[in-house]
Amino acid sequence: MEDIARDVSSLVPEEEEGNSTHNGNIWCLKRVGKDSGWLRLYENTEVTIGRGLNVTHQILSVSCPLMISRNHCMFKQIEHGQWTVTDNESLNGVWVNGTRISPGKPHTLQQGDVVRFGVPLDGIPVEFEYVLLQSSLDKVKDFLTKPAGAEAKALTSRPKRSKRKFGTDETEANNPPDSDSKLYRRSNTDKSHGLSCPTAALPDQAGPSEPSGRLSQCSDSSQHLTTLKRYNENLKALKERMGATQKRAAELEKQGGSSLEEMEALQEQMKLLQGELNSQQELARRRLEILERSVCEEERRSGMERNRQKEDGLKRQLEEALNEHRKVIEELKHEREGFQEVLQAKDKELEVTKEEKERARAQKEEVVTQMTEVLENELQCIICSELFIEAVTLSCAHSFCKHCIADWRDGEMSARSLVLDNCIDRMVENLSTVMRERRTALVRQRKGLHNAPSAGLVVIQDDCDSDPSIQPSNAEKATC
Repeated sequence: MEDIARDVSSLVPEEEEGNSTHNGNIWCLKRVGKDSGWLRLYENTEVTIGRGLNVTHQILSVSCPLMISRNHCMFKQIEHGQWTVTDNESLNGVWVNGTRISPGKPHTLQQGDVVRFGVPLDGIPVEFEYVLLQSSLDKVKDFLTKPAGAEAKALTSRPKRSKRKFGTDETEANNPPDSDSKLYRRSNTDKSHGLSCPTAALPDQAGPSEPSGRLSQCSDSSQHLTTLKRYNENLKALKERMGATQKRAAELEKQGGSSLEEMEALQEQMKLLQGELNSQQELARRRLEILERSVCEEERRSGMERNRQKEDGLKRQLEEALNEHRKVIEELKHEREGFQEVLQAKDKELEVTKEEKERARAQKEEVVTQMTEVLENELQCIICSELFIEAVTLSCAHSFCKHCIADWRDGEMSARSLVLDNCIDRMVENLSTVMRERRTALVRQRKGLHNAPSAGLVVIQDDCDSDPSIQPSNAEKATC
């Protein structure tokens, strides 16, 4: 496709180039391995390169039409005559000396740097590889590629002519018998008739299914490529024929004595060839535009398909996330119900424990109350009305505090009851703090007043009736 575009642009008259150039040194991108297709870098302007129609130099890949983006990159000259290249976020990138440059950032170039557009495919070297150099215009003029806008400008500057299709009989009548253009024109006309297929009806012929539509798009693109190749062959043949005719006319002018009829025939033939060349160029340009539109449409459809697939993937991911979220919510609900059951069971256990503690406390208080009543009723000295302190028992089975009975008897022998003392001490340990302190203070007071010489059991022989010195109280009498 690149060769087709280059050949089409090379057939444009070279009048414009002489108006804007001089014989000094120019900057250009030399095509590696080829003597054509060199790209000139115009000073004080931005030079754009791509496969679109609104670029300075249009390059089209034959092996992969989408290898070059519509506006692939831009070259711009800065101060001190240096050039920079900027990757316009192309798909396959711009490579300088084997390293891909960052998109959107100008990269400064030096003379001799190797610039590549695109990447190699299946071991095939890169199709568009150039070397930056500076040389005189006369040396590289024949190798330069016309800018993409030159052809359109040339076509618009020419006066419009009515299109005329040359048939086989008409071309035979207009050409001289000894001219070999008749054979070429017949074959060219046959090719033109064979290629004039309706392009607008192609979308309607696509099947209802998407795969068949893609196949029709591929066949449409391949058909356009085949047509462009044939137009290229036709344009080359026309160019050769015009060159031969111009040489023949120049020879006749040099001879001077040639017949006027032959000169008129050559001029008429040149007019016909020029008209046919213009028509072929116009057809080639239209085919290129159709191919560009088909490629853009295919890119748009592929982009829509990718977006649709991406949306479907996002929807599936969202559905999976929602399902997972629902499962997590259900699991949390079950766990919450389990926790609630455990909490209810714990609450019941706590209530039971509280009830048991209340019952135990009530029982303890009841025991303490009963013990206090026993201490107050059964273990009190009838003399001092206090709990026994060093209790002693008389022969009459009455018990008194040792101090009390000693004071009562004034020196009579008495005996302690250790069993009662120990029982009283154990009971006092379970009493309240106030009662224990009162008991301790009373014991200390009694021990301070009277210190017993012996801890043994003293039995006092007493006869309540015979000894008039001892008069028991009313409570003791009641006990006896």
